[in-house]
Amino acid sequence: MNWRGRRGDDGGVSTRWTLLLCIGSFCVGLLFTNIIWEMPEPDELIRRNETMIDEIKLLSGSCDSIKSREKQPRKEIIQLPGTQDVQELDKTISNLEMELAAAKAAQESLLNGAPLSEDISFKVAESRGRSKYFMVIGINTAFSSRKRRDSIRNTWMPQGEKRKKLEEEKGIIVRFVIGHSSISGGIVDRAIEAEDKKHGDFMRLDHVEGYLELSGKTKTYFATAVSMWDADFYIKVDDDVHVNIASLGHVLSKLLMKPRIYIGCMKSGPVLSKKGVRYYEPEHWKFGDSGNKYFRHATGQLYAISKDLATYISINQHVLHKYINEDVSLGSWFIGLDVEHIDDRRLCCGTPPDCEWKTQAGNICAASFDWTCSGICNSVDRMKEVHQRCGESENAPFEAVF
Repeated sequence: MNWRGRRGDDGGVSTRWTLLLCIGSFCVGLLFTNIIWEMPEPDELIRRNETMIDEIKLLSGSCDSIKSREKQPRKEIIQLPGTQDVQELDKTISNLEMELAAAKAAQESLLNGAPLSEDISFKVAESRGRSKYFMVIGINTAFSSRKRRDSIRNTWMPQGEKRKKLEEEKGIIVRFVIGHSSISGGIVDRAIEAEDKKHGDFMRLDHVEGYLELSGKTKTYFATAVSMWDADFYIKVDDDVHVNIASLGHVLSKLLMKPRIYIGCMKSGPVLSKKGVRYYEPEHWKFGDSGNKYFRHATGQLYAISKDLATYISINQHVLHKYINEDVSLGSWFIGLDVEHIDDRRLCCGTPPDCEWKTQAGNICAASFDWTCSGICNSVDRMKEVHQRCGESENAPFEAVF
């Protein structure tokens, strides 16, 4: 065979042979491909497609169910502790707080070189497992107020075995609160010791008495009281105010489950910047321009605070600022804290006929005094009258259920 073209002189390959080689190569390629990869049957393709579609639907359904669950409100049931559990927890926390407060009060007394009184020593030693009380009523008094104290003893304050019964059965402590003179062991201190020996109704403070030191006395009272008695509430009342103990207990019993309670007759009086006037405020510039008013606080004749606030005062007493007016000082100590201020006018009724009308209407006042005198005017002579016309029965505190 002649491999050369008709024009064999140039030595090239014939166009016809080139075409045949291309066709042959193509056929060989098709044959090789069929051997290596067999095309799936149409039924197999359909089956694969259906499987893929099912998987897509399954995934889509999962997403939809997740979305639907996200849109639906969560129905998980949160198991909350019962009231009894909360009270037990509160009691445990309270005991720890009281132990800390008692230890701090004892440490401070020792650092200041003042020996602990028998009551404080006993309470500190017995802080674990000590009795639980409902309220402590501290009656602020002075060395010169013997007749005021007697007027209270003869009216609304139980004496002797009845006072002891009130403590043991109702958990109510009532004490006159007083410090000591600038001359320790002086004649006025000895007079108080003799009076206390007779009645046993004093709470002595490590504090130097003085009208300009009432803020410090208030702070020391709460710190000392919380170290001596584990109570739900701590009350401060002046010795020229009439108190119905059962009515006061009913008011406070409604607040037992609430934390950080500060209750009294709330006011916001003017800040007095003129020297020589009563209730002059030496630090008036801290309250802004002349004519401004104080922040809201309870009037000083009677107010009550819950145990957690009394503990707060005890622990932080060294850094709490003292203003000249003790009720302003107490209110300032709670600024910035999450404290509930409660304004209850049953704690500041007027003397007869105001409290008498309310008693006749069935709204017995918890405390009565005259605003004009910041207490009962001429309380030594009028306390008995107020008690007769506005006071509760002698057995009311023992019959009350708090």
